[in-house]
Amino acid sequence: MSSTENEPADPIAKGVIPTAKQSLGDLLKWKPNRKIRRLLQTIQHQHYHRHNAHPPPPLRRRRLLRDVQGVLGFCLGCLWVGQTVKFAAYYKQSNTNITTAITLTLLLRSVGAAFFGLAGDKFGRKWPMVINMIVLGILQIATIYSRTFKEFLAVRSLFGLFMGGVYGNAIAMALEHCPVNARGLMSGILQQGYAFGYVLAACANLGVGGATESWKTVFWAAAGISIAIGLVRICFPESKQFLEAKKNGHKHITAGAFWKETKSMLAKEWKMCIYCVILMTWFNFYSHTSQDSYTTFMRQSKGLSNAAASRASIWMKVGACFGGCIIGYLSQFVGRRRAMIVSAIISACLIPAWIMPTTEASLSASGFMIQFFVQGAWGVIPIHLNELSPAAYRSSFPGITYQLGNMISSPSAQIVNALAEAYTVKGVTGGRVKAYGPVMGIATAIIAMGIAATVAVGPERRGRRFEDEAIAGAGVAIPAKDIEEGDDDMESKGAKEHIEMAAK
Repeated sequence: MSSTENEPADPIAKGVIPTAKQSLGDLLKWKPNRKIRRLLQTIQHQHYHRHNAHPPPPLRRRRLLRDVQGVLGFCLGCLWVGQTVKFAAYYKQSNTNITTAITLTLLLRSVGAAFFGLAGDKFGRKWPMVINMIVLGILQIATIYSRTFKEFLAVRSLFGLFMGGVYGNAIAMALEHCPVNARGLMSGILQQGYAFGYVLAACANLGVGGATESWKTVFWAAAGISIAIGLVRICFPESKQFLEAKKNGHKHITAGAFWKETKSMLAKEWKMCIYCVILMTWFNFYSHTSQDSYTTFMRQSKGLSNAAASRASIWMKVGACFGGCIIGYLSQFVGRRRAMIVSAIISACLIPAWIMPTTEASLSASGFMIQFFVQGAWGVIPIHLNELSPAAYRSSFPGITYQLGNMISSPSAQIVNALAEAYTVKGVTGGRVKAYGPVMGIATAIIAMGIAATVAVGPERRGRRFEDEAIAGAGVAIPAKDIEEGDDDMESKGAKEHIEMAAK
């Protein structure tokens, strides 16, 4: 047995208060002997394979996960890095008005998450994702040709609608290809597709320079990546696990059966839905507050040039990439919630070192460290949501809860910009500058502690197995007359099998 294989997840207590008590109790119960044994087993396991000419477990996992769609996050980060100031100049708007586009994008993501997530659970992960990626590329091109600020807002709203459908299908497909004992690592890799896209965007921003219309070059590159990913995805098959689940649940599941089971799931899991929405609201505030205005902060409050701010942004997101992967992997040992809580608390402690430096080097280092832990906590989220999800809804449940949290937190960039522009502080040159640093620091500290408290009383299902679950609708009995007609013998046999399975 692999050393990182988890013990089966404990059943969650019934009721909000009992669940909170159980969660707090589990959080404080540490099993050192078992953890030490696992660590020793890891060393022995790796030693054995090194001396038997086999690659160590992480390399084998990477090979098993070679087709993971974490690259889908590339395009998501390729849009706003260092562009707010350029958009404001191009459309002759304030930074606060420009962030309205971010708000509209986030508001409409939940609609796309519901539509494409349910489509992914009903029809498969492949084609909803292909449609999303190609349309996103087209909308990025449409953004370039938006002549007025109203056209810009309209296109960005549509962009949010289609972008909302990516997350749920991407994490469902990636984690379906993943061994149970490698889920934490894959969760971190997948989530940091966004951070890596941010790095690419910052590099592109650095390459095109600080001219007002240079953002169009970045958008052309992002559009090309998005469309290319959609076209490449066409060449790969549907998720094998989804096909097996569909086979187990039979192929003739009607829309009525699907929606009936969906309503039943919502009636049963509504408390879990609310908890995950609250959790994702905290987390989306966490990331947007700590990163959306950071480049603007460095340029306007710290006096860095476009090139210097872009370089510091690159280091910041490099830290995010490392943090997400490392802490995601460590969550296999210490638990999902412990990993998130410790990361959130450490990030709060780093805030003074994050906003007080004045040079490019120090801002790069502090940005690297805080995003290591901010995105380290985020790296656990894909697998945590997947393990908390109803098994048949691993595309729609994570996507919808994630995007509803995004919708609630959508004003975050506007709030930060509005507060920062309303107050001034002493700048590095002695003059008064907008208060981006204090506003981001105070907000991030409050949010980090809110995450720690929420996760502490929340449930965890680390080690849960959902590989053999049938697709949504398979558990609903369907009259034989509703089953597609075909050969008489095959029809009779198929109807009988389907009703027997539904009865079971």
